[in-house]
Amino acid sequence: MELEIEVISQETIKPSSPTPESLRKYQLSFLDQTAPPIFMPLVYFYQADAKFSNPGKSNHLKKSLSQVLSRFYPLAGRLVDDLYVDCNDEGAPYVEAVANCSLSQVITNPVPKNMDKLLPYKVDDVQNLGMAVQVTYFQCGGTAVGLVISHKIADALSLFLVATTWATVARNGNYDDVPGPKFDGAKIFPPQDAAGFNPSTGIVKEELITKIFTFPASKISTLQERYSGGERRPSRVEALSAFIWTRFISATETKADPNKMYTVLHSINLRTRLDPPLSEYHFGNISQPRVAVTSMGADGGSELLQKVREAIRGVNGEYLAQLRQGDKHLNYLKEIIAHATKSEMVTFNFTSLCRFPVYEADFGWGKPVWVGSAGLMHKNVVTFMDTATGDGIEAWISLRKEDMEKFEADLELQEFLSKPKTFEIHNS
Repeated sequence: MELEIEVISQETIKPSSPTPESLRKYQLSFLDQTAPPIFMPLVYFYQADAKFSNPGKSNHLKKSLSQVLSRFYPLAGRLVDDLYVDCNDEGAPYVEAVANCSLSQVITNPVPKNMDKLLPYKVDDVQNLGMAVQVTYFQCGGTAVGLVISHKIADALSLFLVATTWATVARNGNYDDVPGPKFDGAKIFPPQDAAGFNPSTGIVKEELITKIFTFPASKISTLQERYSGGERRPSRVEALSAFIWTRFISATETKADPNKMYTVLHSINLRTRLDPPLSEYHFGNISQPRVAVTSMGADGGSELLQKVREAIRGVNGEYLAQLRQGDKHLNYLKEIIAHATKSEMVTFNFTSLCRFPVYEADFGWGKPVWVGSAGLMHKNVVTFMDTATGDGIEAWISLRKEDMEKFEADLELQEFLSKPKTFEIHNS
């Protein structure tokens, strides 16, 4: 069934208190400057709650969002080039819409491109905004809260910090239990002259397909055993990354090309690796992709696992010191992009949101029954999320159309997937 939505209102929510003039210019850090100009999307799905009418939910969300915007004031401002945010309190666009179906029809065997309709903007239509929201009401009384935040201002951990803070304020009416965000990214990673670096590289307009592949805990455990040959049992994400990479190579590459570089990127949260470590309340892009160069994957993924671990171990004091200087790292990024644009590289990007507080956002009508993302803008990208029950992992995988057809037909991949499940939705 085709999901259709109709927009019923559009407004802009401004911060509940004005941003002081002294905070008017929010400087982007070097890591913000090199982040891609896209929105990071999240869609939270909630069951019907008879205690709340749609207008009641809407007022509740708008009032709490206004309070949150005064605390996360850069999100209510407007980006100026790759340099800074003008914290002018212009506010965040807020859209309300109604859907032509029930909640269960959307989240049973969900289709990522449907998620795009539940977001206020397309992922690559970031303009100069910091944040925007779309609230969609389903015929059954359920609600979707779609949230996009500019990747130029925040990484995934910061996105969840905003979402859970907003939910806490909506639920409790105040901030009392929530520490405030710390905005010192530009002090830690001072901005650089990034002339000649194009953070849009890799955003493709060719036809991409994003699909969700769900791996149950028992099958992930089997993969962890399979790759346990080394010094320690791999994590769930390490084992799944190695498996997905080998299945992709097996399904799409007939023979190794000696002129190509095969690379795997994993996003690493740097907060815990800095000295002294930073808390999760440090806002901004404080994460970096680490690149592992691997061979074709004929060894079934063990070599890849080793290379990824070496790359991650390399995020040490020396690496972070270089990153803080910025210029060396910028040259390295330009080099990687030069390889990629000459098609000398087959790259796979992995981001894990597992163990993030994905299911914690309770706005006052219970925790979400499911949380989705959106169709992704880059090819060969995998985002891992814990399942709603926490006993498996959903891999959101974005590939070119012809690669996806080969990949999903892979028989070994099929053996490790959960059977599609239906959601029990109780209409109250």
